Parts: sequence; structure tokens; C-alpha cells
Amino acid sequence: MYLPSFSLHNKLAAITGATKGIGYAITMAYAEAGADVIVISRTEDDVHKVVKEVEQYGQKGYPIVADVKDYKSIISQIESTLPGDETIDVWVNNAGMNIRSNAFEVTDEEWDQIIQTNMKSAFFLSQYAARQMKEKQEGKIINISSVAGHVALRTGVVYGMTKSALIQMTKTLALEWGEYNIHVNAIGPWYFPTALTEKLLENEEYVDEIKSRTPLRRVGELKELAGSAVFLASDASNYMTGQTLFVDGGMTIYGF
Repeated sequence: MYLPSFSLHNKLAAITGATKGIGYAITMAYAEAGADVIVISRTEDDVHKVVKEVEQYGQKGYPIVADVKDYKSIISQIESTLPGDETIDVWVNNAGMNIRSNAFEVTDEEWDQIIQTNMKSAFFLSQYAARQMKEKQEGKIINISSVAGHVALRTGVVYGMTKSALIQMTKTLALEWGEYNIHVNAIGPWYFPTALTEKLLENEEYVDEIKSRTPLRRVGELKELAGSAVFLASDASNYMTGQTLFVDGGMTIYGF
């Protein structure tokens, strides 16, 4: 009676940054749950490789090769790639970046790059997806934020600002679009093995500090994050909007 509500059968999901780390884990989880997936990433070989993996689950995969900063290209490619009757049911703003400069060292170029990648693209791609969702009066938008959007971390001030902005954007879009049955939620991860954290997790002393600030005393596994993304994309979360799920091993209980 309840488990079928977690299915993504007959859903079309789009995921930015879909070929590595968190985005890849979500892409595979969605395909396994029954969704067709629009695979969006910058590297053509990686995109086509992941599309083939999606198809191994018996689902359709649509390749979109673009940097999220060029969100207009993403929109154009989707419109030229999808069959005429296909519309997006789930949009995941996952692509992100960080430059770990302290506040005295941040440059104009770093500011623009992080803001455009983490925040500007997420807004305008959400706007694009929501216009389709409004027409059919249903849809799910999921923003990948971070615990750095909730507590102060040594991750770089601009990165933290963008992740905080995603949490606030989630709330405001949920408020505006709720009348169209569009659900907007976010996920706030702590440390998982990704390209952004790879070097840090090679530092044993740093990992020990992470563990000491995490009630579960370990770094997360990507499969432990993917389930929350399936939940937020599925009918099981139909009475939930404007929320951020912190998948953090309990870290945000007391911060870092």
C-alpha cells in the first residue's frame, strides 16, 4: 500500500552534474526507481557513458552536454532532444563548485564563477522546469545545498553564501509555486566522497576532525544520500515542500 508511492515509474527527471559524485548516485537511483533521466554534465564522454548505464535499467537516457553556467544551452538542447510529448517531472539542481579562498583573498572572478554555477543556474533552470510543471499542475524540484548553508564552515565564504541562498530559494519558490502543486525541497549533505571533497578526505587528520564533529562518527556513503533524493522526487513526499533534509550524520545538531 505504501511502498509503491516511492516509485518513479513514468517520471522524467533532469539532473545537473549527473556524471560524478552525488549527481551520479542520484541518477542511478532514479533509473533504478523507474525514471527516465536527462543526464546533464560538461564532459561528453561521461554523459554518454552514464546514459548507457541508465538504459541498462530499461529506462531512457537523454544526453545534454553543457556547463550549467550556460543554462540557456541546456534549455535549448533539452527542447531539441526530448520528444514533443515529453515534459519534465523532476528537476535536480546538483551541479556545484567551490574555490576555498578565505574572505581576504576572494577575487571578482572567483565570486562570479561560484555564484553563476551554484546559484544563478539553479534559479533559471528551476524557472524553466517549473513552467512545464505549472502546465500540468505537478512537479518536483530538488536543490542540492549543503550543511555549509546552515552553519559556518571552513569551506569558503562564497560557497557557504550560495548554499544558504539555495535553502532560502527553496522556501520562496515553494511558497510561490505551491498553488501549482509544484514541490520544492532541498538536501543538505555533510561529507561524502566527491570530486569536491576528494583531496580533503585524503587528509587523515582532517577526516578525524570531521568524524569528531559527526554523531555517527563517519563520512557518509553516496548510496545513503540517494534515498533522500528518491523520496523527494516520489509521491511519498507529496505533502512536503520548502524543506531542507540534512543528510549529515547528525552534524548540524551542533555545527563545526
